[in-house]
Amino acid sequence: MFKSILKITKIAIVFSLLFCVVLLSINATISNTSEHKTFDSVEDIPENRVGLLLGTGKYTSSGNINQYYTARLQAAVTLHTEGKIEYILVSGDNSRIDYDEPSMFKEDLILAGVPENCIVLDYAGFRTLDSVLRAHDVFGLTEFTVISQKFHNERAIYLAEKHNLKVVGFNATAIEGTYAVKTNVREYAARVKAFIDIGLDVQPKFLGPNIEID
Repeated sequence: MFKSILKITKIAIVFSLLFCVVLLSINATISNTSEHKTFDSVEDIPENRVGLLLGTGKYTSSGNINQYYTARLQAAVTLHTEGKIEYILVSGDNSRIDYDEPSMFKEDLILAGVPENCIVLDYAGFRTLDSVLRAHDVFGLTEFTVISQKFHNERAIYLAEKHNLKVVGFNATAIEGTYAVKTNVREYAARVKAFIDIGLDVQPKFLGPNIEID
């Protein structure tokens, strides 16, 4: 009985170690793909006609303002104000009547001084994969600036690079402390999913007619 338990324990340890190695390898691969392609400084980032603002909810489950939302909003406003992008393509989830990420961003972008005619909405950005590929397949972009936190930009750039798109990322302010723990843990799973999606050549849930950003 003891030998059986010991054998099972050893097998479990080996599989756990293998899982950790795979997880860390995927994480490193995605981070390395975006090396020198994400920027913290608006002065250093190259200009692009369009910035792809990756969506997130404005409010947390507790009803508080989502810090990730606020930071991404400010990053997009900064890029536009400084002339680093001309248009902001807001890509987010609008899968329910009571949940509309792109429209919320649009309202706050306008309040922050971005002209309405410089804002384009993509209501089918259900995942980062959808947002990145729809930017090309629907909106005709081959080069653009992704706007989100650094960890998210790295994953978006990885997906873009694998589809031969030329993308850089502007890093919104990083969120730290206990507030960010859940998001950081989820990012590991998201990166594994991104890696698998590339291997399986997964496509966006919806495409639709071409839309020219002009």
